[in-house]
Amino acid sequence: MNEQQAIDRAEEIIHQAVDGMSPQPTLERMGHAPVSACIARDDHGPDDRVQVTVIYKLTGVPGAEAQNLVRQARDAWLKQGYTYNSSGEVDWSSAFPTVYMRTGPDDFWMDAVTGVMDRAKGEGVASLKVTSPCFLPPGKSKASGTTAVGPATFEAPSAEDPATRRALGHSSRIYDALQVGSAPTQPGEGLSTVRDESGASVHHTWSTEPLPEDERAAAVGRAQTFFQSAGWAVRRVPTVEGTPAVVAGHPGDRTVAQVAASTTGAVRVAVTAPATGPASADA
Repeated sequence: MNEQQAIDRAEEIIHQAVDGMSPQPTLERMGHAPVSACIARDDHGPDDRVQVTVIYKLTGVPGAEAQNLVRQARDAWLKQGYTYNSSGEVDWSSAFPTVYMRTGPDDFWMDAVTGVMDRAKGEGVASLKVTSPCFLPPGKSKASGTTAVGPATFEAPSAEDPATRRALGHSSRIYDALQVGSAPTQPGEGLSTVRDESGASVHHTWSTEPLPEDERAAAVGRAQTFFQSAGWAVRRVPTVEGTPAVVAGHPGDRTVAQVAASTTGAVRVAVTAPATGPASADA
């Protein structure tokens, strides 16, 4: 799978949910860059994969229809043979339910969410999000006159590099927010500069010490609270482990941070700072 194929499939899944809706909403695209870094792997290997996320807000309908649109999206996806995620139980008694589902066998993950507009009146706005599986970005094409290369190359970053300082600064604040001790560096963790056809970035990965399930969930929740209070754009991503991962984007320097509970019992953190951002990591 490549980026365009992932986007096309995500769009198809969105339209499978929306095209038969009544009342018929208008799709309003949210965000401009659907491709982002992949959630860090549990085997501690360097992860140069990416994934596509497509999000639409459903507009042009009364706010009271938001829950109805979420239910219709759920029904349409079930008719396609898609299934619920194990982590997503729908509480239809709630005024603002959320549906978490996945496709098969290609394993795209999607959710239908009712965002709150007026809690007193029970009015909201529905949105749909589809996230692709992780895939490797392509190497440069020989047809363009360049030598074919792997999807990315890794090198040790300089301690004086501004992107390195940003990545480490953000990692430090995430560490403080988790309130959990870090584990010794595992193979594949630490700092690396990643260069591919899209440019260069510094990637910093590390893990906490192993934790009981409830403490892992609490730590991820504290990370989400930190990101939100610091003005990051935050998404919760359902996982097969049950505790949703948190993916956050810094509004100023375009750093992407990912915090996820691992099957090893740790909480894994990955911070990717583009080399073209500002020199400071202060948020």
